[in-house]
Amino acid sequence: MKDFFEGIQTIFEDYLFAPFNELANLELDSWWLANAVNWIFMLIAAAAFIYWMLQLKKFNDRNEEKRETSAHSFLG
Repeated sequence: MKDFFEGIQTIFEDYLFAPFNELANLELDSWWLANAVNWIFMLIAAAAFIYWMLQLKKFNDRNEEKRETSAHSFLG
């Protein structure tokens, strides 16, 4: 069993985490480049947020939402 768990450790430490180790080493040279993955995720999140807000505005402009207080059963 010990060899099995050491094999899992080797897979993760030597292969799957290698890109993250390279990013950690890159941080010593360029903080901006090392955090490029974070910037990409933030751009994707900002684009999704803008799309969501535009969709909400489109539905709001068409008055497709019920706005009276009894629109939902739990509101009375």
